[in-house]
Amino acid sequence: MLSFPRASCSWFLALLAVLALAHAPLRAQELKPGKSLTLDLPRLAQGSEFKLYGIRNRQVLEFTLRSDQLVTQADLNLVFTPSPALLPKLSHLRVYLNDELMGVVPVDEALAGRQQRHTLALDPQFLASFNRVSLEFVGHYTDICEDLAHSSLWLDISRQTNSVIDQQALPLANDLAYFPEPFFDKNDMAAQELPFVFAGTPSMARLQAASVLASYFGSQAKWKSLRFPVSYGALPSGHAVILAVNGQRPEVLRSYPDVDGPTVEMISAPDNPHQKLLLVLGRDDEDLSTAVAGLALGGPLFRGQSVRVDEVATLAPRKPYDAPNWMPTDRPVQFSELREYPNQFEAEGLRPPPITLRLNLPPDLFVWRNNGIPMDIRYRYTAPRTEDDSRLTLSLNGRYVDSYPLAPEAAHTGLARIRLPVLGNDAATSDESLIIPALKIGTHNEIRFDFSYASTLGASQQGMCKTMLPVDARAAIDGDSIIDFSGYEHYLEMPNLGAFASSGFPFSRMADLSETVAVMPPEPTPAQAAVLLETVAHIGSQVGYPAYKLRIMDDWQAAGQIDADLLWIGRAPEGFRRRPDANLLLEDTMSRLRVPRRSGWGGGETYPSRQYAGRGDADPVSQVGVRASAPIAAIVGMQSNRFPQRSLVGLMAATDDDYALLGNAITDSGKRDAMQGSVVIVRESGVSGATVGPRYFTGRLGWWQLIWFHLSDRPILLSGIAVLAVVLVAFLLWKSLRWVARRRLAKDA
Repeated sequence: MLSFPRASCSWFLALLAVLALAHAPLRAQELKPGKSLTLDLPRLAQGSEFKLYGIRNRQVLEFTLRSDQLVTQADLNLVFTPSPALLPKLSHLRVYLNDELMGVVPVDEALAGRQQRHTLALDPQFLASFNRVSLEFVGHYTDICEDLAHSSLWLDISRQTNSVIDQQALPLANDLAYFPEPFFDKNDMAAQELPFVFAGTPSMARLQAASVLASYFGSQAKWKSLRFPVSYGALPSGHAVILAVNGQRPEVLRSYPDVDGPTVEMISAPDNPHQKLLLVLGRDDEDLSTAVAGLALGGPLFRGQSVRVDEVATLAPRKPYDAPNWMPTDRPVQFSELREYPNQFEAEGLRPPPITLRLNLPPDLFVWRNNGIPMDIRYRYTAPRTEDDSRLTLSLNGRYVDSYPLAPEAAHTGLARIRLPVLGNDAATSDESLIIPALKIGTHNEIRFDFSYASTLGASQQGMCKTMLPVDARAAIDGDSIIDFSGYEHYLEMPNLGAFASSGFPFSRMADLSETVAVMPPEPTPAQAAVLLETVAHIGSQVGYPAYKLRIMDDWQAAGQIDADLLWIGRAPEGFRRRPDANLLLEDTMSRLRVPRRSGWGGGETYPSRQYAGRGDADPVSQVGVRASAPIAAIVGMQSNRFPQRSLVGLMAATDDDYALLGNAITDSGKRDAMQGSVVIVRESGVSGATVGPRYFTGRLGWWQLIWFHLSDRPILLSGIAVLAVVLVAFLLWKSLRWVARRRLAKDA
């Protein structure tokens, strides 16, 4: 046994104490404070109905978690009202987390028919990036002869239900193999913010590089909200992106060595190891653009802390309307090409949940007065035992289209009768050719297939109880079903700020924004630069592709000479003020607005139909000018005065508060839905829009379709033209018959 002198032991213990005290501040610095995330029921639940029944007794709550966060505690706060007819000893609610039973919530007999609250702990060890909380209702109203479809079997889940999740930040390695994490995490359910940092006022080339990167993050975000605050020099809190060239860097990179080419690097902030900085560096602006393009295109090749981009080349140009997020409209498309997640086209249960298919289309797709959109679907289902009211119901954007009976297996004689091995021998198959009413098609569409079964579920007479197990029905839509939008032209009435808000049109016509020029002030402020990044990111989220070919200029006159759609941010240029169709002007505290004959200010329809508007309703009949100091911003749309097929969209504001208001409207889906017409006003109270001034059309139509479309709302003129056409044809026919008669008489003579 080893022993040490007492003096040596005292010295050793003192040394350990000193080391522990010295290391304590380091540990405190490394541990980042945790944060709490609260998710309410509408964000967690599928659909909008939160009531459980005897035959539809399951509700699924879904949520995702960031990969750089460790969950330390998770609670589900249930608020529900059970039916007063339930038997408390037999009725309860089972709660599962990723198929693991977390607990059973009983029905309190004293609160039957009244609201109950219960907090249930969710075990963090069963949490993953994607999580499903299943609520299964077990309800009984009698001991014997029970009918699962009885109206007294219900449990209503309140919208006050939520989940509170406590998280602790995890240490992250500086490895670009995980990019775009942690700068953007697709699993983050909260609105995300990613600051961009420049050394000073950026050049147009650096703004262009930043816009490409912002649009890349937007293409990854899809429907999620993204904000991009901009800083000149100062390093903000949280993860950030720094764009800099040799000799012009923010203070945090003052001692960073120069680079010898386009470089992308990930480092930790000097005073916070949990804060990551994405460095996009180059010798000059050209290197910066190359580095950004390589980052957005070559992500799968990136790894390690630093990557040098040697080459970025365009092998083939983009084509109009080929955005990855838009459904192809030049050929028939199979459902399998539109699948968003596994088993999307399958459903099962006593009452199978609906099968949904989302379609994103160009806003200028011309489907006016068409016979319909052809769709050939092939579906399989568990055949009913008898011929009853079981049917497949088809709806489009929440509106009923048609329904089709589900024939029993013995009576079914479809042309495409097949068996799906996965579903076994109880599967029937059918093939239907459906026509979707074209007038109901919009930019964002959802086709819904509901399989409804009319089977009886064990209703028994008094004293003659019989146990009957209900059939677990299954249904599926084949992935080789086809929907066809080919053959339709592109033609749209403009200005249409509803199309800009919902899909970034007309700029999104080319997914890489190769036919877009953004016009910025010569020395943009951080607020103006932030609005540019958020606008381009919004367009990227709609098309699913970065804006590699976007051009940014600070010369309004030069930009107006380019055959491209113009997007300008800032005060109204002089060329805009002189235009007779400048229906809205904002200058510091002064604002001037021209009001149309029928104002129509408000949310309303995103795309006002010309068939329901008089030809003079949009003409300005009055003008109002006011002065006020509260924040206000505006979006205006108009035709290019040099190129008839080109459009101009202006984002106007004066102060930083105005630009903050504008950026919030662009990134808020609810406020974007209220944008419409040619003029949109953004205030603290909300967003309103209307059509003021002249209208024009972009796109191409065949001459016959063009004439018919533009004369369709002028029946008197159309009738007059038809009469003139008949008279002209009759006159020509009469002249030709006289000429034939004269020739015959001349031959006889």
